[in-house]
Amino acid sequence: MIIFLDESGDLGFDFSKPKTTRKFIITLLVCDGVAGSDAFKKAVRRTLKNKLNHRKGNARVVQELKGTGTTLTVKEYFFRQLPLEGWCIYTVALNKSRVETRLRSPHGKKKLYNFLARFLLEQVNLTNAAPAVTLVMDRCKNKEEIKDFNGYVANQLESLLPLNIPLNIYHESSQDNSGLQAVDLFSWGIFRKYEARDLAWYASFGGKIAFETEYLR
Repeated sequence: MIIFLDESGDLGFDFSKPKTTRKFIITLLVCDGVAGSDAFKKAVRRTLKNKLNHRKGNARVVQELKGTGTTLTVKEYFFRQLPLEGWCIYTVALNKSRVETRLRSPHGKKKLYNFLARFLLEQVNLTNAAPAVTLVMDRCKNKEEIKDFNGYVANQLESLLPLNIPLNIYHESSQDNSGLQAVDLFSWGIFRKYEARDLAWYASFGGKIAFETEYLR
C-alpha cells in the first residue's frame, strides 16, 4: 500500500490577516499497490503533455500539477485518466476557530499537525497492506520536524500494522512525485469546499472519498 499525504490551507491563527484560512485540510491518497501508484504517474504525465505543454515553442514548461494553478478543465481531464479502482481518498478538515490557545503556539501547531495526520491514518485499514505500507509526503519540514513526525506516526501506527508489514516514511519533492501532485489537487478541492463552499472540482472526485470529517466542527 502506498499513501500520499498533503495539506491545504494554513495553520495560522491571526484571523485579522486576509490570507489566514478558516480551515486546514489534511488529505490522503491511498493506492492499493504499485499499479495504482503507477496509474497516477501516467495520468499526471499525460495531463502535463496534452493539456499544459502541448504547444511547441512554449516559453515556460510546466513541471507539475498544482491545485491552485490548474484550471477546472485540466483537473477534470486529469481525473478522466485515472482508473476506476485501486485507490481512494481520506480527508479531515480542521475548524481552526475552535482550536485551543495552547495549540496555537509554534510547538502546539506541530503537535496539532502530527495528531491530525495520525488521526487520519488510523482510519485506513492497514491489515491487508502487505508487503509494506509506504507513506510519502511533501518535503517541507526541517530535519528536526521530520524526525519528530516520523517517530510519532511510526509509534502510533505500530499497533495497527501486522508484525510482518513494515512502515516506510519518505519526504520528497512534489515536483518529482506524481502521487504528491495528485493528492495536492484533491486536497485543494476539499479545501475549496470547506473554505468557500465551492464544489466545482470536488464534485468530480467526491465519489472516491472513503472517509471525510470535520474536526472541531
